[in-house]
Amino acid sequence: QRARSQFAQAVADLAARPQSIDTLRSAGVVCLLRPLLLDVVPSIRQTTALALGRLADYDVDLAEAIVKAGILPQLICALPEENRYYKKTAAFVLRAIAKHSPQLAQAIVQCGALEMLVICLEDFDPGVKEGASWAFGYIARHNPELSQAVVDAGAVPLLVLCIQEPEIALKRIAASTLSDISKHSPELAQTVVDAGAIAHLAQMIPNPDAKLKRQVLSALSQIAKHSVDLAELVVEAEIFPVVLTCLKDSDEYVKKNGATLIREIAKHTPELSQFIVNSGGVAAVIDCIGSCRGTVRLPGIMTLGYVAAHSENLSMAVIVSKGIPPLCVCLIEEHEDHIKAAAAWALGQIGRHTAEHARHVAVANVLPTLLDIYVDTRSSEDLKMKATLKNILQKCTYLPALEPLLHEAPPNIMKHIIGQFSKVLPHDSKARRLFVTTGGLKKVQEIKAEPGSLLQEYINTINNCYPEEIVR
Repeated sequence: QRARSQFAQAVADLAARPQSIDTLRSAGVVCLLRPLLLDVVPSIRQTTALALGRLADYDVDLAEAIVKAGILPQLICALPEENRYYKKTAAFVLRAIAKHSPQLAQAIVQCGALEMLVICLEDFDPGVKEGASWAFGYIARHNPELSQAVVDAGAVPLLVLCIQEPEIALKRIAASTLSDISKHSPELAQTVVDAGAIAHLAQMIPNPDAKLKRQVLSALSQIAKHSVDLAELVVEAEIFPVVLTCLKDSDEYVKKNGATLIREIAKHTPELSQFIVNSGGVAAVIDCIGSCRGTVRLPGIMTLGYVAAHSENLSMAVIVSKGIPPLCVCLIEEHEDHIKAAAAWALGQIGRHTAEHARHVAVANVLPTLLDIYVDTRSSEDLKMKATLKNILQKCTYLPALEPLLHEAPPNIMKHIIGQFSKVLPHDSKARRLFVTTGGLKKVQEIKAEPGSLLQEYINTINNCYPEEIVR
């Protein structure tokens, strides 16, 4: 007995050190541990399970070896009768295997482990519940089918009870698992809602624990993202204005997840966006974008784009709240193409409604920056597509902002710029004068347009505003 105990303990200790793993692997350690899982001594069974968990956690090959060796049925066969230490360790093994791939998670489902994990969720010991919640989360996160298996096992109502427990660690893991279940489909999110999760999650938004707040905000985002109805249920839980305090949080992930939640609500309907505006949400998001850097900004940038896209009034609300300058700053400061692309997209949504909206964007002197991004060979295709200026140019009649672009715009953008000049110049004598003195008219004469093309028509319209000798 002592020898068996020492052997299991030695392997468990070695498995905690990455440099020992290959030696253990080549010694065929999984097959050596297998019989010890059925040992008569509880502490040996528990130490063996710990060793297996550490091995499975290390890499996918060892996790597969444990499954192939038929160890899972042995691990869980007597789980309800085992003590809490063994239950915790068994849950750790299942989690360590499940995390690597959907196939390994499926193997856990097939061996009947979910029913055993549900029993662990009902245990009186918070550590056992935590281990089971964690394992469920690692299984559910892979795909809708595995998530559905977790739901079918009856885990959701028990997870909702777990978020009401006093232990912070248990609350965190249970909220995270509810998030993993909700993310795949409206039906799965609805299951979480039907179990009464929203009200309990919403109550935890003001909790001082940053890690818990991250998970709570993430879970609410994953519910709200699927449909208008689900988003409205989240809003009805009175998350505003308390969720706006998260945008000022010192924890970057709390900020990001708070902004993501607002984005997932704003995208659905003008009414939900209007509710966010009325709650002071747009101003809070704008402050958040200004106070952070990198990917933390992304959901806030997207929120402004979604709100502005819904209607002229909502777009004007973003403008009045001074939303354009921080978006311009993102275009200049950020290095990641996808963040710049989001900022360019949001500016396009703000400027696309009317000439007045486009003028606000143009006055911010953002058009030259967008053009530079568009012609930069290092810009990704997505970024170029978002920075084409088309949305803004189709409405923009503010010529002082357009004129500098005449000298550097590529032909496909030039067409839109010339089109705007052809609209404004016939009706504005001051603009016509300026157009000559700044060299705009001279630039137009240098453009080679296909005879009979739309661009040629625009040029003819502009030339017809002036006496022939000036054009010559």
